Amino acid sequence: MANSAIQENNYMLNDLASQARQEHLPGPVQRAEQTNDHLFTFVTENGTQLLLHVLSDKILRFRYLTPGSSAEPDFSYAVPDPATEHIVLPAAVTFLEFKEKADHYRLTTGRLICIVWKDSLRTRVLDRSGNILSADEKGFHWHHNDETGNDVVKMSQQVPSGVCYYGLGDKPANMNLRGQRFLNWGSDTYGYMKGSDPLYKNIPFFHVLQQRIAHGIFFDNTFKAFFDFAAERADVTSFWAEGGEMNYYFIYGPTLLEVTEEYTRLTCPPDLPPLWTLGYHQCKWSYFPEGNVKAIAQGLRERRIPCDAIYLDIDYMDGYRCFTWHPQHFPEPKRMVQELAQDGFKTVVIIDPGIKIDPDYSVYQEGLKNDFFCRRADGPLMRGSVWPGQCNFPDYTRPQVREWWAGLFEGLIKEVGVRGVWNDMNEPAVFEKGTFPDDVRFDYDGQPCSHKKAHNIYGMQMARATNEGVKRFSYPDRPFTITRSTYAGGQRYSSGWTGDNIASWDHLWLANIQCQRLSISGFSFIGSDIGGFIDTPDGELYSRWIALGAFHPFFRTHSSGDHGDQEPWSFGEPFTSLARHFIELRYQLLPYMYTAFWQYSTKGTPMLRPLTFLDQNDPETYLRMAEFALGDNLLVCPITQAGADGRWMYLPRGDWYYYWTDEARTGGAEVWASADLTRIPLFVRAGAVVTMQPVMQYVGEKVVEELTLHVYYKNGTADSVHYDDGGEGYNYQQGQQTTRRFTVAGDATSLTISQKIEGVYQPSYGTYRVVLHGLPTPLQTAHVDGQSAALGAYPATETTVAAPAVVVGVGFGELKIALSALEAEILVKA
Repeated sequence: MANSAIQENNYMLNDLASQARQEHLPGPVQRAEQTNDHLFTFVTENGTQLLLHVLSDKILRFRYLTPGSSAEPDFSYAVPDPATEHIVLPAAVTFLEFKEKADHYRLTTGRLICIVWKDSLRTRVLDRSGNILSADEKGFHWHHNDETGNDVVKMSQQVPSGVCYYGLGDKPANMNLRGQRFLNWGSDTYGYMKGSDPLYKNIPFFHVLQQRIAHGIFFDNTFKAFFDFAAERADVTSFWAEGGEMNYYFIYGPTLLEVTEEYTRLTCPPDLPPLWTLGYHQCKWSYFPEGNVKAIAQGLRERRIPCDAIYLDIDYMDGYRCFTWHPQHFPEPKRMVQELAQDGFKTVVIIDPGIKIDPDYSVYQEGLKNDFFCRRADGPLMRGSVWPGQCNFPDYTRPQVREWWAGLFEGLIKEVGVRGVWNDMNEPAVFEKGTFPDDVRFDYDGQPCSHKKAHNIYGMQMARATNEGVKRFSYPDRPFTITRSTYAGGQRYSSGWTGDNIASWDHLWLANIQCQRLSISGFSFIGSDIGGFIDTPDGELYSRWIALGAFHPFFRTHSSGDHGDQEPWSFGEPFTSLARHFIELRYQLLPYMYTAFWQYSTKGTPMLRPLTFLDQNDPETYLRMAEFALGDNLLVCPITQAGADGRWMYLPRGDWYYYWTDEARTGGAEVWASADLTRIPLFVRAGAVVTMQPVMQYVGEKVVEELTLHVYYKNGTADSVHYDDGGEGYNYQQGQQTTRRFTVAGDATSLTISQKIEGVYQPSYGTYRVVLHGLPTPLQTAHVDGQSAALGAYPATETTVAAPAVVVGVGFGELKIALSALEAEILVKA
């Protein structure tokens, strides 16, 4: 009885624990000051602080500090430091005004108004026209977690009627995120399905579209983070993390496209890749021994199926030890890689983070000697089981470890001749456990922390170290790396794929959604395992998938050998010819694809753009997700049902042409796109100039002597662009590049194509074959810079129609096409 009384006195009547867990709010603002030109500090009566930083007229950073906490070093893996990494700086602040009012503070930039309420530290952001873009509900609040010692930091905002949410990386869910909740905690999710969460990548950035005005929120916090898009309460959206700071960026559009561009520039777009990486890649778990690799390469060349890269999965290694070669399977790797290169194949190899615990293994010895591996809280090395067995894992958040890791690639890249490296299992994944225990310690670039903080950036920092090594030893060629896991900003180090998918029609649908979502989340160099990694597709599914993959920036077939063969010829005819057909189309489109990548690299423009991004003023686009644009002028919509001979799809407002038939269609409506297995629904914007090159078996197989400009008639004007720098090396950074800007202007009697050239790079091709599509009346004459030009024809193929053509020099200024006057007069009267 006495013991019970003691327990009652000590525990039952003591509510300190419940007080510690209670939710806290900032309270009234006590003072506000302008700390420097662009930084404003607000302090409340209970000691909460808001550091409001104006990065540009369109970007505001909100950084909250809880009472008693001091500002941690202002460090981010997502937003690079200009002192250590090349970045694209945000636009300058052109106007800034700060005023105190009776009940609020008002900060005004050239594009935004931000209000901070004195009674609560809640905020509201408006555009300069007074439209409310964002308004706090509770705003910033938090509670303390006794188990971890961290504050769980939260932000809740109001949900206006009609609002839509997009982005958040690789979530396998409907394009519009409203009504759903998600978690960011990178996970090895073998055989994921629609709705699986979380997956491999951690990109805490999303778009908000409300009243046709767009902004973005980037929550730069690497702890386990949650996002609720009006799922729990229909009038509240919120995001929170299990530690760290409430640190988010408000990014104004006003278009969705501009939001992605601003975010991607903030976190830094990638450098241009070598052109061959945009070709077709062939991969399997696993191609071994050497004879099998050679047979796959020979099979591609004999069947005239273009391909630039062959991949070696984990079985190329000696006992799965990274940076080694299996002595029986690949006795002379340098010779094999050279022989593959002579036939146009670049070799790409996999490297995982787990380093086998083996005292006779030099990489393990070096890591152990230099204390480069992660440790548990009490000091022992982190041990986990992956493919080699028991492993230790490098701490890629230490600069010295990244430098060491980069140096390990000298053998693979410089000595053997491997051209690319593929990082897998880097969530990090550990068999049976899932990932590292929470108490594993990391350097975090001089700010020691636990796995709870470092987990979501582990894969990104591995890709960073890998990219540093591949870049160093590939020089003067450009590097190529791929990663399965990443964090915001990881696009500047690597390309990626959507992970271990399944050979099913549902996963073909998911591949389309995930690649669009990643592209608008700053990560455009993305693709899926064509045909599915798990199980085996039939010929129809594989054909439909490779047709979609031809329009994704990363274009790779990959499969598990446990489920049968999945090379382009594995399904027999007609499917081999169908695969060849779409891969050839991809190689023809490489100049267009490379130009889209240049736009991504320089402006942050997503290469894949969902329908809403093409016309956010049309509510018909808000819930649609099948249709997407590649670059400025191509609209694609995959077939994702078995047995279909076409599909209904929505055309954005404007004028379009069906690629396969040149049939003109008017947008703003659903249209039927007839598409047997030889077609994918593909439309071209009226007024577009689409650049194409001849089919080749690999990039650089032959010199391109003539480029084809497919010009699509428009009654009006439209602009297109073509960028070229040769597709390899770094001379483009010293000015060896050329941007060609085309303007198409048409009316009832003529069509004029003008060109403006910027830059000094001289391409191998000396002429353009200008192919004229959709002319309303017959072509009569053509004049190039005032001189008469001969008329010709572009022949029909099995899947496209014939069209008139004119050959001109690449330096032309103006090509003027005269149309039949009589028929034009009839057309005008009609």
